[in-house]
Amino acid sequence: MSENHHKKLTLISLILMIFTSVFGFTNIARAYLLMGYGAIPWYILSAITFFIPYSFMMAEYGAAFKNEKGGIYSWMDKSVGSKYAFVVTFMWYTSYIIWMVSTSSSIWVPLSNMIFGEDKTSTWSLFGLSAPHTMAVLAIILFIIITITASKGLNGIKKVTSIGGTFIALSNIVLLVGAIIVLVANDFKLAQPITASSFVSSPNPAYQSPIGILGFMVFAIFAYGGLEAIGGLVDQTEHPEKTFPKGVKIAAIVIAIGYSLGILCVGFFTNWTITLDKTTVNMANAGYVVMHNLGYTLGLALNLGSSGAAALGAFFSRFIGLSMFLALMGAFFTLTYSPIKQLIEGTPKAIWPKSWVKLDKNNMPKNAMWVQCIVVVAIILISSFGGDTASTFLNYLILMSNVAMTIPYAFIAFAFISFKKKENIHKPFVMYKSHTSTTIWTIIVIITIAFANIFTIIKPILDSGDYVATIFQIAGPVVFGAIALILYDRYEKKLKFNK
Repeated sequence: MSENHHKKLTLISLILMIFTSVFGFTNIARAYLLMGYGAIPWYILSAITFFIPYSFMMAEYGAAFKNEKGGIYSWMDKSVGSKYAFVVTFMWYTSYIIWMVSTSSSIWVPLSNMIFGEDKTSTWSLFGLSAPHTMAVLAIILFIIITITASKGLNGIKKVTSIGGTFIALSNIVLLVGAIIVLVANDFKLAQPITASSFVSSPNPAYQSPIGILGFMVFAIFAYGGLEAIGGLVDQTEHPEKTFPKGVKIAAIVIAIGYSLGILCVGFFTNWTITLDKTTVNMANAGYVVMHNLGYTLGLALNLGSSGAAALGAFFSRFIGLSMFLALMGAFFTLTYSPIKQLIEGTPKAIWPKSWVKLDKNNMPKNAMWVQCIVVVAIILISSFGGDTASTFLNYLILMSNVAMTIPYAFIAFAFISFKKKENIHKPFVMYKSHTSTTIWTIIVIITIAFANIFTIIKPILDSGDYVATIFQIAGPVVFGAIALILYDRYEKKLKFNK
């Protein structure tokens, strides 16, 4: 009994797991690169209209369905119905498969920055293979190792996500403390002065038009995504009716504040024109550039001299590479297990082969996790070694998953209205006290998500007339939803036949 209790997620473990799934430290640097201080109001607005109210919905769901193993599927099944729940959950899950494929290759970039101080992945070679093929081999090895470790039980997942979450928190502390030291040392003179227009306009020419600003709002909304993945861990949490909503509330508020405060702090030591207005600075390396600049300016503030400041800048750049690598590893471990747990343990068992739904001695869907691993590895192999056509296929898959990953947020929020109306569902934690407030906040969340997705769909056409990208983004939810309906229809026919 004590062993099972030991394996449960504590409040701190849960919060750190949420951090690794939601909070992206590089989003701070990227936001400052795109909008400067002008990013802060959009992050605050996105938190108010989406992340905070959506988080409170997750908290209520989790507390009410504390013993359910199926996460978001169980929530929607009990609130609306099983077909609705299955289609949304399947669409959401298939998008994470594509995320795993793309991230298993890109995760090596921060590791390269940690080791070499810059991205050298384009020069890596194993067994005489080209760099892209080497990335594919490393991705496959990594995913197999993650599957082996994660399938052995929650303890291994918890350890990795705790390390990742701790380094994310530490990165923010370094940013905050370092920025304040630089500010004090410079007699409270900000590197990026705050003017009347600082919070409503961008120093970046590409983000001064209405289209650019709307595009950034979408970026801010999606920076808060991923919380629903934790839904599958409610039954693995200590005293879930209290711990889960408390963990979600704390993490949501800290993340919302952390993003805006982090962007403000970057301005303490980074002048946008001097440091970021260069062709060499982009979305991919903005985090390293900002943290290197923090180390350099901190070194000057501490009177370390130019060489000492440069060395400290290089150390900070490597540190953020390590932090990002560990954070991605933490997210990988969580997302290798939690989404498939919700799909396999929540949905009707008859939909899947019997071996897939079988749990091992560690209470893990080990067989299903290995099937998932085979699928991910197959897509990596086909897309990397299959020539230009296969590579284009992967790009289209990524486009298809863009919208399919975030549309389910709206369906989960919509199901919340039905959840609140069902008085037979015991709700130990209540944030929305009335049906009116429930409806209003649900509508606000859905409108915010709908706006973000509609703009994401039409943006390729607005930017470059790329209708193909738009078509594939629309096709994603349609194709994944159609597959889900076919699977569910087969299940219903099987039920009728067995009666």
